Amino acid sequence: MLPWPKPAGGPHGSVCHFCDTLHVADPLPEGMAARCQGCGAVLYQNRPASLARATAFSMTALILMVVVHSFPFLVMDASTLRTTLNLTSAASALIQHGSPIIGVALALFTIVAPISLASGLIYVCGPLLFGRIAPGAVHVAKLLNKMEPWNMIEVFLLGVLVSLLKLNKVADVHFGTGFWAFSMLMISMAAAVASIDRDELWDRLEVAKS
Repeated sequence: MLPWPKPAGGPHGSVCHFCDTLHVADPLPEGMAARCQGCGAVLYQNRPASLARATAFSMTALILMVVVHSFPFLVMDASTLRTTLNLTSAASALIQHGSPIIGVALALFTIVAPISLASGLIYVCGPLLFGRIAPGAVHVAKLLNKMEPWNMIEVFLLGVLVSLLKLNKVADVHFGTGFWAFSMLMISMAAAVASIDRDELWDRLEVAKS
């Protein structure tokens, strides 16, 4: 792994999100964290193998997304009827049966956003592993920063689990392979986003761009 580079110019500042204390922000050795001198909160970190972990977890998320859409998410048996459900069919059914806003939101927040976020992380972090910058990586990184709050995989999964409590009263519900892949996808996306600190990412982009 290339060490955290120090951008030209300076000094660079970092503001505590809790007490607004301004600090001089210098690159850290791998595995170290900088803390606020006022309240002790973590300002930024240099996580071990951050770029490699972000890239690997993002690639894992994309592979799991293929599995999620290739196998059943839920299987429901009611009397003699069996219904097989996955994310795409759920969004399509909502759109066709009078809930287009919810259907579109489901597709955007659980399909489009995770795929875009994982692909963007690979596009930005992959070349930085070798000290290079992909064309337009700075703009992609800014977009990822805005998109991150809209990655609502865990919210959807929680909603599914709550709904199952009601569905179990009228049908036998079984988790499909897609459900377990979706659970692993949630973990992979969380790990990918948490693998790299924003300060480190922007420093690496700035140095690679120059």
